Amino acid sequence: MKFVERLTSFAIVALVLSLSAFAKDGHSGKFTLSETVQVGSTQLAPGDYKAEWNGPANDVKIDFIKNGKTVATTQGKIQNLQKPSRYDAVLTKTLQNNTQELSEIDFGNHTEALVLGGE
Repeated sequence: MKFVERLTSFAIVALVLSLSAFAKDGHSGKFTLSETVQVGSTQLAPGDYKAEWNGPANDVKIDFIKNGKTVATTQGKIQNLQKPSRYDAVLTKTLQNNTQELSEIDFGNHTEALVLGGE
């Protein structure tokens, strides 16, 4: 009988830990920049990044992390997609000074995208 109690306790602990780990990953995603882009007043160089966001879907705070360090922060919103994105995609727009500004990040196999700024 003690074996069953211990097994049940172990299963509950494992479930709780896996759910908390899953929830943390639900508000972050990795992406790669192939060119320099503007985020707010910061220029992000080409490379691998992680975006972490929190807040209500229509007003999220987005942190851009490279090598474990936050390199830029901006506001945005979560946009629901009609179907999951087939792959990771980074969308930019060209500013008047020919600078590329990051405007949206789609994460592969997810039905949500991050839209930066007030768009």
